[in-house]
Amino acid sequence: MLLHILFLGGGGILRRARDRNIEDIVRHRDLAVEFFYKGLAEIDGSPAQASEKLYKSVEEGVKALAIYYDLRDVLERVGDRGRWSVRDLEDAVVRLSKILGEWLRRAWEAAYYLHVEGFHESRLSSASVRERVGGVERVIEEIKKITI
Repeated sequence: MLLHILFLGGGGILRRARDRNIEDIVRHRDLAVEFFYKGLAEIDGSPAQASEKLYKSVEEGVKALAIYYDLRDVLERVGDRGRWSVRDLEDAVVRLSKILGEWLRRAWEAAYYLHVEGFHESRLSSASVRERVGGVERVIEEIKKITI
């Protein structure tokens, strides 16, 4: 966990790695919050765009949590590949759900449904999108608790 790194070393590589991790967490957290509010604003006007922004909100939240909880195997795969895949996100969600609770898995499943059915297929109404906001909002509430 990052807190362990804070106490490990006074300089050099560890400090730079820690600072980079903190910057990544903050960047993903801030993107998650930004996508969430943009998604909320678009629910009535464009359910498809709202669906994608709400999905992106959870995606960025999962990334922030994966870094915060130091899911090394997932983060190493992402680093090697240079990008996140759905498999990486899914693996992170499964592991994080064991730490944080099943609500995260349910939020991920709702977000992925928004991504596929709401955005790619454009099959969801504003009301259907609104029904799935609660899980997304819980992710936002949790990542806002990460104080760095």
